Amino acid sequence: MNAVGFWTLVRREMVRSLKIINQVIWPPIITTLLYVFVFGLAIGSRIQSVQGVNYAQFLIPGLIMLQVIDSSYGECSSSLFQGRFMNSIQELLVAPMSAVEIVGGYIVGSISRAFLIAGLITILGISLVHAVPHDWALYIGVIALVSVLFSALGLIFGLVAEKFDHIAILTTFVITPLTFVGGVFTSASMLPPVLQKLELVNPIFYTIDAFRRSYTGDSFLAPVYSVGAIVLLAVIAVGVVLRLMATGYKLRV
Repeated sequence: MNAVGFWTLVRREMVRSLKIINQVIWPPIITTLLYVFVFGLAIGSRIQSVQGVNYAQFLIPGLIMLQVIDSSYGECSSSLFQGRFMNSIQELLVAPMSAVEIVGGYIVGSISRAFLIAGLITILGISLVHAVPHDWALYIGVIALVSVLFSALGLIFGLVAEKFDHIAILTTFVITPLTFVGGVFTSASMLPPVLQKLELVNPIFYTIDAFRRSYTGDSFLAPVYSVGAIVLLAVIAVGVVLRLMATGYKLRV
């Protein structure tokens, strides 16, 4: 394994995030603060407890997962497409690095950004509404798995996209709508039976349901089902991007 090349790529992705901190770190923090203020404190005070906690505390894990998904996808898709657009990706292709090392480097760099954002929002949740994770192992595990899944999706779209606009298609028409109806603001148990069944075909519902259990100790599905679904989707996404990277899809022309 080319450890030097792998960690150089990881460090480059981490430095890249910190250099554009005003674009990728502070905006999700400010957005979360606004959600907590408007929905958690203003409107949430009129809602009875959900899953054994007040509404503001119920809201925090959903908001963290919202930003983890967005940051993981955005980090990998924009970084890889920018490399293709500026031809800097050629430096990686001529380096003695395998597809596994290149994909792994991008994903680990993206995971570090997701944990940084999640950690900052967690601190805000503890400080503002006393929302403290109940199960730290599940908290860390779900963030890592979800980051892998959406980082891999970001790499796939970074490879197939022809323009920057194409990267936003998945976010605008798939990820954001599914995230907002996937349980960020409501519990599946609050929905009518028909909508509860529809939630089960929304992959993002599994990520939020599993992560919320790490906070409240309660969830709509048992963790074995929700975490299992995330693992399955992550394995498929990583397999696809490894195949694309190994064959040099839209990279070697």
